[in-house]
Amino acid sequence: MKKIISVTCVLFALLMVLSIPVGAAQAYTTYTYSISGSPLYSPDAYTAEKVINSTTMGVKTPLSNVNDMVTDKDGNVYIADTDNNRIICLDRYFHLRFEIQNFTNDQGIADYFTKPEGVFVTEDRYEGNKLKYKGRIFVCDTQANRIVTFNRDGSFDSIIEAPKSELFGENAVYWPVAIAVDAYERLYVVSSETSEGIIVMTDKGEFTSFIGAQQSVLSLWDQIWRRFQTKEQRERSETVISYPYNNITINENGFIYASIYAEDLLSQMEAAITSKAISGEYAPVKLLNPAGDEIMRRNGFWPPAGEIDYAPMGAGLGTAANISRIEDVACGPEGTWSIFDYHRSKIFTYDYDGNLLFAFADTGSQLGNFTERSIRAICYQDDVFLVLDASGNITVFKRTEYGDVLVRALYHQNQRLYDLAMNDWSEILMRNSNYDAAYVGIGKCLSQGNVGKYEESLDYFRAAYDTQYYSVAYKEIRKEWMSRFFLWIPIVIVAVCVLISKFLKHAGKINKQVAVSGKTRTFKDELYYVFHVMFHPVDGFWDLKHEKRGSVRGALVFLVITMLALFYRAIGSGYIMNPQGTGSANIFMQILVVFVPVLLFVLANWCLTTLFEGEGNFKDIFVAVGYSVLPIAITTIPVTLFSNFVVSEELNILNLIAILGFIWAGMLLFFGTMVTHDYSMGKNILTVAGTVIGMAFIMFLAILFASLVTDMVTFVSGIVAEINYRL
Repeated sequence: MKKIISVTCVLFALLMVLSIPVGAAQAYTTYTYSISGSPLYSPDAYTAEKVINSTTMGVKTPLSNVNDMVTDKDGNVYIADTDNNRIICLDRYFHLRFEIQNFTNDQGIADYFTKPEGVFVTEDRYEGNKLKYKGRIFVCDTQANRIVTFNRDGSFDSIIEAPKSELFGENAVYWPVAIAVDAYERLYVVSSETSEGIIVMTDKGEFTSFIGAQQSVLSLWDQIWRRFQTKEQRERSETVISYPYNNITINENGFIYASIYAEDLLSQMEAAITSKAISGEYAPVKLLNPAGDEIMRRNGFWPPAGEIDYAPMGAGLGTAANISRIEDVACGPEGTWSIFDYHRSKIFTYDYDGNLLFAFADTGSQLGNFTERSIRAICYQDDVFLVLDASGNITVFKRTEYGDVLVRALYHQNQRLYDLAMNDWSEILMRNSNYDAAYVGIGKCLSQGNVGKYEESLDYFRAAYDTQYYSVAYKEIRKEWMSRFFLWIPIVIVAVCVLISKFLKHAGKINKQVAVSGKTRTFKDELYYVFHVMFHPVDGFWDLKHEKRGSVRGALVFLVITMLALFYRAIGSGYIMNPQGTGSANIFMQILVVFVPVLLFVLANWCLTTLFEGEGNFKDIFVAVGYSVLPIAITTIPVTLFSNFVVSEELNILNLIAILGFIWAGMLLFFGTMVTHDYSMGKNILTVAGTVIGMAFIMFLAILFASLVTDMVTFVSGIVAEINYRL
């Protein structure tokens, strides 16, 4: 009897397992990106709940080639069913309310759509108790070259014909594919055949302007040719160097999100991603104000552009052809917004500052996944996220408890309820310790409002590598510190300037005495002479060679000082300059960074100048190079020191000083080789260029030799191992 009961229980368990629907399993992972571009997995913010198809909707004719989907404040869903030439309206439970297909226009004539691709819905707007604007449904009747508006019950309202303006080209085609309408009934229209930008017009069809035109990159030949064109020719050519947007939406503040994808701009888009550019010049998603100015904040680790690890097989940053193709933007709660990657069927959600909050969905056949290149539109419906695919099915994603906490944290932060927001962010960190947005959120709460715990907030901003808000908090700390030592700061600055001035006068005096004394140069004199070379390079390098004012040991000292200065920069830079820390900085690497380029330059220059009647030998060239590099150390040390006291806005000044140090050293190196070999300016330019090529050639030979030696060692080792095995 016990055996029968056991077998029955096992069979019942197997039956229960087999009865679970296969499609109910969720096969995607939710993640964000680290500062290095690697994915950081996090709890799901949205989980797939169900799929709504035409039968569930109650639509008799299945949807075909859908292109757009929006919702209103009541949760009703509007779909542009392009191939069926209709607009489908569903209630918040995804049941059919009405269809708009055939209508009677304002002339009393029966009318219909021709491949409508875009739809947008506005709400009733009141001023006091008076209705100012009546909510309407705007439909992009694409191949009919017009926009048709309807009342919210689906009854016909008006037809907005193609706008007229001299700014349109002679052969311009008005092909509206997406539309957004602001609170003042201004229409922002994306036309797939209009490259001048987003069309702005009134609800009566009166053209206002173009905004946000995306310019392409001219080739070098085109740039040269345009210099010889007349003004009229340049104006005509400007109309063909822009690219149209593919979609548009608008947030509650009247700012416009627009997406663009142009194959001719893929390399520029990739450069904008890899360089972490904060400008929106070649960004795939832009945020425009009503005047057309790009105002998107890009404060995250990576600019909002979808996938970052986009190379095949996850091999890191790859070719431009693999970057995300953004086809739609949806505005969510508390300033969040989402985009989808057409290639990968993934959805990326950002906050208003451009931080990636989470990415989810994927390609596949399970619930929550989509077939490749099948997503057509996305939108929010309160705490639900809707995804429309090419088959006309709507996948419903329900926000999880984790997602609720995240939205609540953003709400409390936006409302400046910092104590509540800090509790929310702390709860998120308990669920996901790698979530950088939570560290930033806690840091903001500590540094803003009446809390003012700036020093404590720095730790959280540092944990999230957020230099912008770190700078804001540190500026307050520095302001307090400067107020306490206000009188000492100018005294210290004046004292330092006086000491530097006196030292330079002292060095100049010693150099002058040595020049006329005729005595044997000491090592101290050789070191002091570098300051004469730095400010008088032509005379300095002449005496350096012919009067023996310098030496190899002096050159080695300056190379070592430069190496130590660069090592100090690697380990001593402030957080703003080097947010990722010292990493793998070590003294050996700095030795290679300094001495390898110097030796390559000296060897290549000596080999080349020997063939072209150069008067300097190997020793002379090495000494000249050693006495040329000190400006790098002189600028690097104070720049590194002050990097611990600056904020982001001042970092460019330090970078400029560091660059000037390298330029100074480069100029000394140029004049040093010219004087050492007694070359003319033109001949020295050619020699320096040839030296750089020679350095590359020597490196190539060294790598080739090392590779051959490695192969030989491997070959011999293999033979020895084979002999030992056979013996």
